Amino acid sequence: MENSIREFSGREFSPEDIEQIKWIRKTFQKLSGKELACTVCETIGWLTPSGQPKATQCLGFLNQLASEGLITLPMKQMDKVRKQEDFKRALLERTLKLTEGETITTLNGSIELEIAHAGPRLKLLRACLEKYHILGDDQIYGDRLYYFIRDGATELGCMRFSSSSWALEDRDRWIGWDATERKARLFLIVNQSRFLIFPWVKVFNLASRTLSLTTRRIASDWLARYCYEPVLIETFVDRSKYHGTVYKASNWELVGQTKGRGRNDRYNERALSVKDIYMQPLRQDFRAVLKGDVPYKAVNPDE
Repeated sequence: MENSIREFSGREFSPEDIEQIKWIRKTFQKLSGKELACTVCETIGWLTPSGQPKATQCLGFLNQLASEGLITLPMKQMDKVRKQEDFKRALLERTLKLTEGETITTLNGSIELEIAHAGPRLKLLRACLEKYHILGDDQIYGDRLYYFIRDGATELGCMRFSSSSWALEDRDRWIGWDATERKARLFLIVNQSRFLIFPWVKVFNLASRTLSLTTRRIASDWLARYCYEPVLIETFVDRSKYHGTVYKASNWELVGQTKGRGRNDRYNERALSVKDIYMQPLRQDFRAVLKGDVPYKAVNPDE
């Protein structure tokens, strides 16, 4: 494994990169976790377009290397990781007593979406995903948005949107773009990577109504947060467990299937279940925008 190319958060790491990271850690043992990540980024050229080190993503990669025993982390960083895990367990035990056992079948008002910003609300949402979503709450990097689905003050579920998959053969054929076009404008696709209705909520058509509301909200919310507006949403449905009924009912288009590989699995080393790929356009000219046939411009619904 050490002799193969690794991929993490969209970047490839050669065996030489890994050896360089090991050398930096061994040579500069007094660096804090953040200082170590910045040093690694500057040494191997893992930078943002503006030239800033991708320290957050790098810390995630260093944590992965540490979990495999390839490096050791500074003690403060190890303490931070342990504290995060302890906090997560305590949060699950203390706060996830929402309305379990009290089945909700009707709404008191209309469905609302609440963006969960960094802080207690986001921690609660992520704890909900960890406990109730079949895939849990994995660590992701890059642009993302989290929503609570609410009826007034009552939480009914939650969603997570994140960066799109690097390459999907059936999706890319459906769009009609080539590798160069995909590389230039992949950021204009967002992935609905988690969609959870709490198990005690049994409201008729809640999932499809939520998807409809999401389609109307996500572009403007993304624009407000990240200063660009996506034109397409993708999501995956595990064929071995679900039929994608809610997406079909909400007019999402089934465009094909995945190959049963993970997002970062370049060498088909980890077999996963095949998933159906569903797409939802957010504007009529999405193909022209993604292919570069028309200049990209955010749509102002008030104009």
